[in-house]
Amino acid sequence: MIRAVVFDLDGVLIASEEVWDAVRERYVRERGGRYDAEVQRAMMGMSAPEWSRYLGEDAGVPGSPEQINGDVVRLMLDAYARELPLLPGAAAIVRRTAAAFPLALASSSNRAIFEEVLELVGIAECFRATVSSEEVEHGKPAPDVYLEAARRLGVAPEACAAVEDSHAGIRSAHDAGMRVIAIPNPSYPPDEEALALADVVLESLDELTPERIEGA
Repeated sequence: MIRAVVFDLDGVLIASEEVWDAVRERYVRERGGRYDAEVQRAMMGMSAPEWSRYLGEDAGVPGSPEQINGDVVRLMLDAYARELPLLPGAAAIVRRTAAAFPLALASSSNRAIFEEVLELVGIAECFRATVSSEEVEHGKPAPDVYLEAARRLGVAPEACAAVEDSHAGIRSAHDAGMRVIAIPNPSYPPDEEALALADVVLESLDELTPERIEGA
């Protein structure tokens, strides 16, 4: 029986992977680093400490991980202030789901970023718990962020359904023991091996109803 729902943010509620990609690519290239498909895919799901260290050590960006992280966070907040890429119906679907289940957010985004997003959208009060992967030891695809979300909710992971879009996120929720509802990101689709781990696959966020969640 599903007793709680844990949402991912990027790619599920906001079409932000493209923004992250554009911001980091420009930042890396302006500083003489390497940015290609391998770098982009490697960072999907990484926590802020992980990807900022990766950009320095593997992509050749000068500066400390703390500096890189702070610079990119400021650029992301500026981008969201100009235009927030909220997916159609996302706010209403979160409110509908919150009326049926306790909700948590398990995000790879920095807390400063997702808190600003939730306030801009007006859905911060819908979430009883929020976790950034920067607050746990390992980012996605490790299960840490989902296990911590369940702990903060006070619900066993096995009684939670996770809503995810990416290969790293699906693996993370699955390995945490949650039921996984996958809504594949069309721009950055999960691989078939990861998608096979999902309990339910939906074509769009519109299909996410309390009934579909209970059926997971």
